[in-house]
Amino acid sequence: MSHPMLIPIRLALAASCATALLPAAPALAQQAAEVQLSYSNGAFQPSEVRAPADKPVVFRVKNLDAKAMEFESKSLRVEKVVAAKSEGVINVRPLKPGRYEFYDDFNAKARGTLNVQ
Repeated sequence: MSHPMLIPIRLALAASCATALLPAAPALAQQAAEVQLSYSNGAFQPSEVRAPADKPVVFRVKNLDAKAMEFESKSLRVEKVVAAKSEGVINVRPLKPGRYEFYDDFNAKARGTLNVQ
């Protein structure tokens, strides 16, 4: 059982640790490469996008269709359902140079490629 006087000390310590991490968050977000895609008429636009190597990637996918789509990629290790007429954000770990395919799991014909250089 904790001593009653230790609880405020533990809370203060936890708060100071959490506060110490806050300045680093914007720096990490600035390092990510942003990729904008739209999904319309069952296809990605553009179907080929680029990102720099060794940086996190943030996909912003605008689904302009009247039905949901599922952004999926085995090589990127991501999948996310994006509702009709909405936007989805997919965060991807830093990647090595190469080609990474993505597709709509609800429509096998809708495919795209991320080229990392």
